[in-house]
Amino acid sequence: MSASHPHRPFLRALRTHAVLALLLLGAPLLPGNGASAQSQRYELDALDRWKKVADVDPGSEEAQVLAARRALVNGEPTRAEKLANAFLDRYPLSRYRADVLLIRGDAKRGDDEYEALFDYEEICRRYPGSEVFIPTLERQYEIAVDYAKGLRRRFFGTVRIVDTSEDAQELLIRVQERLPGSELAERACMQLADYYFDRREMIMAAETYRIFMENFPRSAGVNKARLRLIYAYLAGFRGPEYDASGLLEARARLRTLQGLQPALAQQVGAESVIVRIEESEAAKFLATARWYLEVDDPISAELNLRRLIQRHPKSIAALEALRMIPTVLPRLPQAIIDDAPDYRALRREILRIDWDETVPAVEAAPAPEAPAAAGAAS
Repeated sequence: MSASHPHRPFLRALRTHAVLALLLLGAPLLPGNGASAQSQRYELDALDRWKKVADVDPGSEEAQVLAARRALVNGEPTRAEKLANAFLDRYPLSRYRADVLLIRGDAKRGDDEYEALFDYEEICRRYPGSEVFIPTLERQYEIAVDYAKGLRRRFFGTVRIVDTSEDAQELLIRVQERLPGSELAERACMQLADYYFDRREMIMAAETYRIFMENFPRSAGVNKARLRLIYAYLAGFRGPEYDASGLLEARARLRTLQGLQPALAQQVGAESVIVRIEESEAAKFLATARWYLEVDDPISAELNLRRLIQRHPKSIAALEALRMIPTVLPRLPQAIIDDAPDYRALRREILRIDWDETVPAVEAAPAPEAPAAAGAAS
């Protein structure tokens, strides 16, 4: 039988103490064993050693916050809301107030998201530096998206019949204002632009897509915004009797697209759209000239016809302008006639008829529509 190692009793004692230490550190002390009623928490420090963080008193604010959060996680929103209400009444100035407001808002959201917005809004207004600020904005964004898709508010907590279109717009704008330049603001801006576009509010859609392109030039959605901006300008043109500034802007954007991304411009048929825009602009000149004739202003009428023929000589409206010019010139002063283009030569060259001959009127081209690729931009 070998002799006992001189250090063996010491090693056995060391192992025993180590096991006891792990048991004591890993579980709370029991009051029946002489320990306090507080729960002890430990975490590893930078040297990978267990370090006591704090004692959590079951009656403390932190413990009550944890209890409310645990109820929410366990699928008990009613209990979580009651615990949150009790906490907010008892500790109105607590440093955990923002956290509890978020818990209460989340508890309300399952049944009435509009009521939850009041708690979310208090967090955003009073606690923008808290850790729950960004999660709160995420929740406001999610509710805004639901409203934008048609979800209605409850009427006095009953049926959902209250329109939420204004709420959706307001929430999406606030998210962008409160967290500018962020990925969340980018999503909110695109969502708002799409909301206007889907509702055919083309002026607002064009402005919002333009803002998106300015604020997020490196975004993956910038091509979509660029195309949708052009479509919004085109769709906003209501006819030759109305303002044509949207057409001019759309043409300039298409020219820019052809320079920056020729493949994309060819894919959406930019050249054919530009031709339609030219026809619509020519029709605008023709409609303006006719209006001046109706109000007995032949000088202004001839000026618009002159611009039409000079800028869009191959358009359908130019043919109509040359057809009607013989009825306009006799009403003009001689000085205007002397300075005017050679309409006789233009009629022979383009219409291939003499001055006194008449031809049937031609119908001006309709306003351009957004290409079929508009749906593909989504």
